[in-house]
Amino acid sequence: MSVWADTISTMNDQVLAFDIEGPAVASVIVDVPLPHLDRTFDYLIPEEFADDVVPGGRVRVRFAGKKVDGLVSHFPSEPHEGRLALIEKVISPEPVLTQEIERLARAIADRYAGTVSDILRLAIPPRQARAEAHPLVPATSRPAMREFESYVWPQHAHGAQFLDSLHSGESPRAVFDLIPGLDVPQLLAEAVAAAHNSGRGVVVCVPDADHIAELDTRFAEILGPDQHVVLSSAQKPAERYRSFLRLARGEVQIVLGTRAAAWAPVTDLGLVVILDDGNDLHAEQRAPYPHAREVLLTRSLLENTGVVIASYSRSVEAQSLVVQGWCQAIGPELVTRRRAWPQVEVTDGSERGAAPVRLPQLVFKAIREADGPVLVQVPRQGYRSSLACQSCRAHAACTSCEGPLMQESASSPPLCRWCATEHRDWVCASCGGRQLRAPVVGQIRTAEEFARAFPDRTVIASGGSDVVATTDDSRALVLATPGAEPRAKDGYACVILLDTWLMLARDDIRVVLESHRRWFAALALARFGARAIAIGDSAQLQALVRADPVSIAERELDDRTQTHLPPIGRLATIDGPEPVLDALVHRDWTANSEVLGPVPIPDHKFRLIVRAPRAEGTALAALLKTVAAERSAAKEPPVRIQIDPMSF
Repeated sequence: MSVWADTISTMNDQVLAFDIEGPAVASVIVDVPLPHLDRTFDYLIPEEFADDVVPGGRVRVRFAGKKVDGLVSHFPSEPHEGRLALIEKVISPEPVLTQEIERLARAIADRYAGTVSDILRLAIPPRQARAEAHPLVPATSRPAMREFESYVWPQHAHGAQFLDSLHSGESPRAVFDLIPGLDVPQLLAEAVAAAHNSGRGVVVCVPDADHIAELDTRFAEILGPDQHVVLSSAQKPAERYRSFLRLARGEVQIVLGTRAAAWAPVTDLGLVVILDDGNDLHAEQRAPYPHAREVLLTRSLLENTGVVIASYSRSVEAQSLVVQGWCQAIGPELVTRRRAWPQVEVTDGSERGAAPVRLPQLVFKAIREADGPVLVQVPRQGYRSSLACQSCRAHAACTSCEGPLMQESASSPPLCRWCATEHRDWVCASCGGRQLRAPVVGQIRTAEEFARAFPDRTVIASGGSDVVATTDDSRALVLATPGAEPRAKDGYACVILLDTWLMLARDDIRVVLESHRRWFAALALARFGARAIAIGDSAQLQALVRADPVSIAERELDDRTQTHLPPIGRLATIDGPEPVLDALVHRDWTANSEVLGPVPIPDHKFRLIVRAPRAEGTALAALLKTVAAERSAAKEPPVRIQIDPMSF
């Protein structure tokens, strides 16, 4: 129980002295994001609100002289002696915070050095009064789930046993390696049905709206109507809140959604599923930046649920779970896997000893011979994403801020990527040249080149803000950036991976693993027997040739073991002014912590990196939270703290 008696009189004019027992006192999670106030506060329940104040309900209280919203955590079991402020208003008696989600929120806040109020803003959507007005629909009034025979899991070793365990109420955990041609919606529906038939609920998290649309339709076909709800931040507020309430009320037990669904208040949870867990769309962009995979795994531990992690490429985190024996690897045998993936040809772009070219003759020939749509994956979006002097090859820089120049279209002038200054009369500072070249071109410029080379095909560019979801044109030639590849009706007849060297050249700790994830995702869109060509270094692309995404995860995990990086260790970044970070360098961290920096980063800030063994991760997060709380209590500007970031 949290007691706040000494300072309450300065915060509330309506303070009374009582000796209170029982449910006349409510512990409230106040919606205040200050780290030093990350706890519950006790309030007196006025007699007129006695029937409406319920655990998980929304209330309004006075805090530090202001009226703020809060969520009722619980009723203290011990008597309270002291002075308490009154709950001023019951916003809604609808219980939107369950004990399980509150416990999960606390665990994730501790894991990521955040606050519970920050987590609950991610977990509970804003209230929509009209949605609450809908009457409760008993689960028994819904149609029964359709009966169907499982055929995807039983095709794989240990797959049938996994479904049997779920059906019998156990909590098995699996990492499933997907292959092209596999009916993924059917695979997930079979696991969902097995858990649901044992009387338990299911959470299914996918990266984006396209996956939701596909699975929503197929789940309705396979499982039957009204067996699941969709929960996503992309929904309209009323629609999202209505789905949330149906789960909280127990009307349905199956939820499908993006990372927002990881927090869904599913009753009697028995299975959590995440698709493509390495996708950075699963990482929350708001503090404290939790990853949906970590939320679901933590929830699995707290609520003793089964786990399914399914992807065309294995993440290093999933590989770590397999190595530890916490998850069982399930997937097709080697022969089946190699037969399903397209056979990839690798070329460095050279022809008969000549210098390498971006579009070698092999690619042109493959596109001309393709009997169906063709996918060309281009690493960069836009037109000409960087520019250089034609004469001396020096990078073209802005004369105002020294930022890199780019070009948005053939008719637009060179533009600074940093300050947006136009340079119509650019002159090279090194040699005085006036001609520009593009060392790196985007998918729009590439589409122009292909349109001239293949006038008989329909050229489609997909990327940035103009993403194409699907195409049914058999003569389509699709130029897409990674992650923006549209699905072809019957699969692509040919897949070209362009400029693979450029993806590998990015300054990112996850560059090798992430590049292969995007390449395998593109290859997975091919039809059976399709042709695939990758332009790059054959030594770096052997996993594509061998159709072996697991080997990349194994190698990456070995590298992380040597460098003590996540998931082997814990790593935290702290961004802020240099003097503040200089003081943190000499702070007492955990026994085996390593402090790196501070180093300059964009926006005139600096970054400090603290690395610690995984066993000290909880202690490190607590120390980081103490840093945030101290600055908050002293009313100093906050520093940005992120634990285990996707990149740094």
